Amino acid sequence: MNPIHYLLPLFLCLLVIPCHANPTAEPPLPAYSKAYDSARDPIADGIEALKLARDTNRLVLIEVGGDWCRWCLVLDHFLKKYSALNQQLHNTFVLLKVNVENSNSHPKFFKPFPPAKGYPHMYITDNKGSILHSQDTAQFLHKGKYSVKQFAAFLEHWSKYNAQRP
Repeated sequence: MNPIHYLLPLFLCLLVIPCHANPTAEPPLPAYSKAYDSARDPIADGIEALKLARDTNRLVLIEVGGDWCRWCLVLDHFLKKYSALNQQLHNTFVLLKVNVENSNSHPKFFKPFPPAKGYPHMYITDNKGSILHSQDTAQFLHKGKYSVKQFAAFLEHWSKYNAQRP
């Protein structure tokens, strides 16, 4: 029998089997988790983030800063470089990036929060919106660079905290 007769059924089978991405892959991140965006409304995004946090049993990490902030960009690069840390962050938290700048500091949104000590600054809330923690990201620095060890310890602490919640 001609070898093409063996390959033809295999080729036809490949055409009819749908090609899907990994079915266990994480869903794409919401727009408010991807970038600082001055056009976004942090109150509306916060409501969506809280709903997603409740639906997925996570906490909310509010990262405050902007593209004007050198250390905000360094943190983004750090998390892209260390994908395991980035994955742990998204497994524990719904990330809500809030852009702040002189012309738009969102006073209504930030009214219940303690003042930021610098940028980027992080706030952690439970999935009902109660403020749990205010985090100065300078505490993740070691010798002028973000420390994998210190950031991992932060994530581990909050991952354990979240796992122990009712």
